[in-house]
Amino acid sequence: MTAKRTVLFMLVVAGLASGAMTLPGRARHYPSRPVTLVVPFAPGGSIDIVGRMLGEQLSSHLGQPFVIENRPGGGTNIATAGVARAAPDGHTLLITTSSLAINASLYKKLTYDPLNDLAPVALVADIPLVLVVNPSLPARSAADLVALSKEQPGRLSYASGGSGSAPHLFGELFKSMAGIEMTHVPYRGGSQAVTDVVAGHVQVMFADPGSVLPQMRDGKVRALGITSSTRLPAIPDVPPIAEAGVAGFDAVSWQLVVAPAKTPPEIINRLHAAIKNIPVQADIEMRFTKLGLIPVASPPPEALRRFLALEVERWGKVVRRIGIAGSE
Repeated sequence: MTAKRTVLFMLVVAGLASGAMTLPGRARHYPSRPVTLVVPFAPGGSIDIVGRMLGEQLSSHLGQPFVIENRPGGGTNIATAGVARAAPDGHTLLITTSSLAINASLYKKLTYDPLNDLAPVALVADIPLVLVVNPSLPARSAADLVALSKEQPGRLSYASGGSGSAPHLFGELFKSMAGIEMTHVPYRGGSQAVTDVVAGHVQVMFADPGSVLPQMRDGKVRALGITSSTRLPAIPDVPPIAEAGVAGFDAVSWQLVVAPAKTPPEIINRLHAAIKNIPVQADIEMRFTKLGLIPVASPPPEALRRFLALEVERWGKVVRRIGIAGSE
């Protein structure tokens, strides 16, 4: 069990999950018009696919369309700032990743505060990333990649879906723990990054499994390891990086739905109730698993506020330890 999951479990058993929420006033009439669910990446990655799955289910549950709007760029900050400034009425939401916590220390100046300008609604999934390389690279394990990098310092590049994204930070953490140098090449979305790794323009990437599973099956990229401490059911033959060359490596991203901070609690609770069990419905859970995600039955919003604060603190320590605080 990861430290994050342990914290969430403790919060839930402490009683934060108890009690059924009533739906007074505004919540009974929510949503009153179409809801925009903003995705801070270009179409094609797992978060975009999950957002569309959620939108479909929520449209059915709540009786109004949930429209997906992709707003890539700025390491997720463009989309996040836009949602933080949106009317706090539950009609503009964001599905985001652990970049929300990472960016608090990675960027010198943010136009939003992840803890005070946004309200967590529901945790959707955990996301171990997979370390992949272009097949032309003579590396078949994380240990091989480390050795190759040390033989040719600075020659290798690794791609990400943008500065400040989890793949970026995981790459920096890998470099730091392995004692190697690789050049970061940020893209405006994960699908563009994968395309260039397949083409051989960039050799390495930490990718969300859903964006590279087809390329892995077709031999267009080679998987060297998974970032979690345990294997992923979707790719059971891929070992943890901690076992395959970098001892102690353990990092997992996540997907979280948030709303503007002043959204009324009754609307937050209505949304939470509608979302929390979607990922663990049998048909949806199967689709999540095929994407390489670990579906989550979300703890309540109060627990998630505590969780997000702990994640900001946790990733802040990592960012400062590897020397990239305020680098963006």
